[in-house]
Amino acid sequence: MYRLIQQDGCAKSGELQTVHGSIQTPVFMNVGTVAAIKGAVSTKDLESIGTQVQLSNTYHLHVRTGDETIKKLGGLHKFMVWDKPILTDSGGFQVFSLAKLRRIKEEGVYFSSHIDGRKIFMGPEESMQIQSNLASTIAMAFDECPPHPAERSYIEDSVNRTTRWLVRCKKEMDRLNSLPDTINKKQMLFGINQGGTFEDIRIQHAKTIREMDLDGYAIGGLAVGESHNEMYRIIEETVPYLPAYKPVYLMGVGTPANILEAVDRGVDFFDCVYPSRNGRHGHAYTNLGKMNLLNAKYELDEKPIEEGCACPTCQTYSRAYIRHLLKAKEMLGMRLLVLHNLYFYNHMMEEIRLAIREKRYQQYKKNKLEGFKQYNDK
Repeated sequence: MYRLIQQDGCAKSGELQTVHGSIQTPVFMNVGTVAAIKGAVSTKDLESIGTQVQLSNTYHLHVRTGDETIKKLGGLHKFMVWDKPILTDSGGFQVFSLAKLRRIKEEGVYFSSHIDGRKIFMGPEESMQIQSNLASTIAMAFDECPPHPAERSYIEDSVNRTTRWLVRCKKEMDRLNSLPDTINKKQMLFGINQGGTFEDIRIQHAKTIREMDLDGYAIGGLAVGESHNEMYRIIEETVPYLPAYKPVYLMGVGTPANILEAVDRGVDFFDCVYPSRNGRHGHAYTNLGKMNLLNAKYELDEKPIEEGCACPTCQTYSRAYIRHLLKAKEMLGMRLLVLHNLYFYNHMMEEIRLAIREKRYQQYKKNKLEGFKQYNDK
């Protein structure tokens, strides 16, 4: 159950009660695609930096290790030693990202595994079954993420099929949650709004899926090639047509600035690979902007990544040392930067929640965006 605590303009802060504990929103979900954060970050580390939710990938866990194996081992929480909420995406994004390896039909999607070429079929029922085996807290409905740009006729057909798939997902999840051997019988289901950059299609789809009374609603199919302004426009047009008393999740977004803008438009949940991926490539997020620690100017810099930062990295190590580790291709350098970046994202979400609850979000957002302009590392 979702409880709205405070609104400040369109920005909202709430609490989602789940079988694995409560989630304070807005929230950033740390991306652990195959039940691990890339960069040698453990679940103990995630706890220490204030992580509320971890996200894993249905398709990738299905093709490697296997969801049935994970079920035999007690489900994803027990498997990765994490007792807080986990959201699993549906495999629908792989319909987009593995376009050369799949065929979309009404019944579902036929894949060739990106690992070994093995033939795979995944439809709404199969996605729900895999996610039930994983026993995640929140399961995402199976959908198609259309490419950008795409013809209006393609988007319309795709959205209509995604709606039909959502009906099948809901029916199958209800069935699975009633079975005696299901690990998590209180698994939640979030539906996904699609429609490309066509406002009217987005709005009509939001009106259709809100009638299904799901546990939450996501906005998918953004951050796939459109401009930031286009993305903000679609969020602004769509969110008012989704239920205000349910969490709204913007999938795969994004930069700190993207998050600040989307919160201002009513979004609760976020996920993105940026903090871990960019950390592994030497980039650190700070309140003054993004730093590239591979730059020569940090060679003799004994300051922490960000002065005043309470993350484990900044409490102990210097920019010069981290740069040395990265140049020497030592894994510790990547680990320390990923830890810092994930702490930065999680801490920023804490600040956002407090600013909304104290009804000073506009000033907070303005100050934060101004601060980000100070560093301009390439």
